[in-house]
Amino acid sequence: MYAAVAAGGFRRYATYRAATAAGVFTNTVFGLILVYTYLALWDEKPHLGGYDQAQAVTYVWLGQALYSTLAIQGGGAEKDLMGRIRTGEIAIDLYRPADLQLWWLASDLGRAVFQMLGRGVVPFVFGALFFPMALPNDVTTWVAFVVAVLLGMVVSFGIRYLAALSMFWLMDDRGVSQTLMVTGIFCSGMTLPLNAFPGAFGDIVRVLPWAAQIQMPADVLMGEAAPLGAYAFQAAWAVALLAAGRLVQSVATRRVVVQGG
Repeated sequence: MYAAVAAGGFRRYATYRAATAAGVFTNTVFGLILVYTYLALWDEKPHLGGYDQAQAVTYVWLGQALYSTLAIQGGGAEKDLMGRIRTGEIAIDLYRPADLQLWWLASDLGRAVFQMLGRGVVPFVFGALFFPMALPNDVTTWVAFVVAVLLGMVVSFGIRYLAALSMFWLMDDRGVSQTLMVTGIFCSGMTLPLNAFPGAFGDIVRVLPWAAQIQMPADVLMGEAAPLGAYAFQAAWAVALLAAGRLVQSVATRRVVVQGG
């Protein structure tokens, strides 16, 4: 059943071909802007964050590939869930003979896989064709990278699912969505690699769950982190976030008052 839900999430986003094409163009343009910004920065600060210029360029294009895949600014399954809580349609979901959290996780994974293939691959390939990138030559590293991305998808969902559940109390998603956007862009390393953040502040952001989204897959791909260590970090946050989501879900649905009746 959950495989069917994931397939449905994939097909749903696959129908928006114009939006996908626009997204590919947007990610490519932003990738170009960031690449030249990074090149200028790395000219002034060689080996910033332990990366050389080729690794910095790789990080940029990887971030563009994972931007929509991991819904860094939000906009994944949590938006639909927030809307259903606000309108009261969540009551239908609770009557389904399916686990609420697993249902939305499956749907979001289907969305993420499509966004990776439909919107992420082209900008990444474009970057590899026109800029020097630090890409591995062995299949094993690429497989390890894919596993890290999959774990990043689960961590991303865990963060956004907790945010969505707050709607049971807040009934307005604007503040939550803005918070997701700011923390996602900044704490995931989308703007600048977390390795480049200085001192104690850098130590803190590198142990937050957002580090599992872009920083860990990037370091696995470029050989800067051992895959097993990265997996342990990502899996620990995935389990913690899903468990927290399960707890909040239990509290939120213990006594549900559907808006409007």
